[in-house]
Amino acid sequence: MYEFVSGPLVWIAFIIFIGGSLYKIYNMLSGAKKDITLFRHMSLKHSLASLVHWVIPFNNQYMQKRPIFTIVSFAFHICLILTPVFLLGHLVLLDESWNISWFNIPDKVADWMTIIVIAGCIFYLYRRLTDPVVKNVTDGSDYLLLAITALPFITGFIAYHQLFAYKTILIIHILAGEIMLIAIPFTRLSHMLFFVFTRALFGSEQGYWKHSKDW
Repeated sequence: MYEFVSGPLVWIAFIIFIGGSLYKIYNMLSGAKKDITLFRHMSLKHSLASLVHWVIPFNNQYMQKRPIFTIVSFAFHICLILTPVFLLGHLVLLDESWNISWFNIPDKVADWMTIIVIAGCIFYLYRRLTDPVVKNVTDGSDYLLLAITALPFITGFIAYHQLFAYKTILIIHILAGEIMLIAIPFTRLSHMLFFVFTRALFGSEQGYWKHSKDW
């Protein structure tokens, strides 16, 4: 089982992730071309201004009005992306399989980053259960996506500290990571693919046509 999930299934997951992501981006751009008014007001200046203001914490009014959410959101997303990419254990496997490697973060730092991601998922779950506005637009798929996001980090933490049956937890960890990769292009997790395009569109629309800021 381990050989399958850590071998062929990894390839399948990455092929679906990369292929699905490219398809989603291509499909979005193709649809945008049909809207003759969309690209007419796209502005590099306003696109970059919007992007910069939304990637810097507390650099827009929305974040300033929601300090706790802003702190959690930035910490969560930074750790969510950087932890698996720069984790030593992942890089060792990458080097063994494809002879590719880059610098890694210390294990203790990765440990805390993993805890931040798990804590962030708990925060988002609590928010969906208690915030009336968010609760109103939440359905079962949102809870499933939270589970898909949290499980690779929970199982990774357990496997690293060998709290239970190591081999079993490791297999579950690999499967959870592959499920998350496959889910990204086809679920709301795809917002990670469209963030730049969304900010470019909103920034250009507000700046070019309305002469106002979207931050």
